Amino acid sequence: MYFTFAKQWEDYLFFVFRVFVGLLFFMHGSQKIFGWFGAKGIVALGSLMGVVGVGETLVGLGILLGFFTRLAALGGLVIMVGAWIRVHLPQGINPLGNGGETALLYFLAFLVLLAYGARKWSLEHHLLKKELF
Repeated sequence: MYFTFAKQWEDYLFFVFRVFVGLLFFMHGSQKIFGWFGAKGIVALGSLMGVVGVGETLVGLGILLGFFTRLAALGGLVIMVGAWIRVHLPQGINPLGNGGETALLYFLAFLVLLAYGARKWSLEHHLLKKELF
């Protein structure tokens, strides 16, 4: 019964998943570069955190809107690997101890988005009538 229900709502559930991942990653990046969403300050765009913030914002928007979703997910994967290696791994390998559980969850979400793309409801499909990436 569950599988029938899930299959019936698959497109809707994936759309919600994509929108939430994109929105949250967009918020994460725009916090750094614009100071939005309760940020404690704005980072310099020329700094490593500024570059990462711009990347997170663009990746988040791409995934949220469904525009070049696979390419955006690949960019998100690169950012999360960098975050894991540069920030979290030096504090230990345990994600709960080094604060890296969010980076790992985003990494897995980006793997799913890389595999499946934007699917049915996306700006890319609406404008281009197909997924290019």
